[in-house]
Amino acid sequence: MSNLRFAVITMSDSGSRGEREDTSGAALKDLFETSGYRLCCYRIIPDHIDTIVQTVKDAVDRDHADLVLTTGGTGVAPTDVTPEAMNQVFDKEVPGIAEAMRAESLKITPRSVISRSRAGIYRSCLIINLPGSRKAALENITVVMAALEHAIEKIKGSTADCGQN
Repeated sequence: MSNLRFAVITMSDSGSRGEREDTSGAALKDLFETSGYRLCCYRIIPDHIDTIVQTVKDAVDRDHADLVLTTGGTGVAPTDVTPEAMNQVFDKEVPGIAEAMRAESLKITPRSVISRSRAGIYRSCLIINLPGSRKAALENITVVMAALEHAIEKIKGSTADCGQN
């Protein structure tokens, strides 16, 4: 069981106004708490770049998250700005995570090619952008979940070998 701290941030204009239930964020919270991670931050915010940037950075700087999972805002709609917000957050990009999620998603739906999900590092925290639907968020995170603890350990400076035994 992990002892890592995680945050869930949902980007949804209607959700932030209380007009829509956040099923994707709730599902991610349940999955990671069941897996032994400790929730340190949960927010539903509007799809605004400045709000996204500040909320993600606060989850790391104030709430000490080791992992931030965002859900929503990764498509091609005019209001989908999560990837653009990450330009102001990431110190380093981790493209393999998003590539793996899209590759597996393509086996389920051809619509996965319009996903603009990204993953990267801010300070010593791994950030993963996930789609806004509950089904897609869970399908995507499941693809990379087995690698997350090791990735976070490496981000924090572990010198352990990356090879699997």
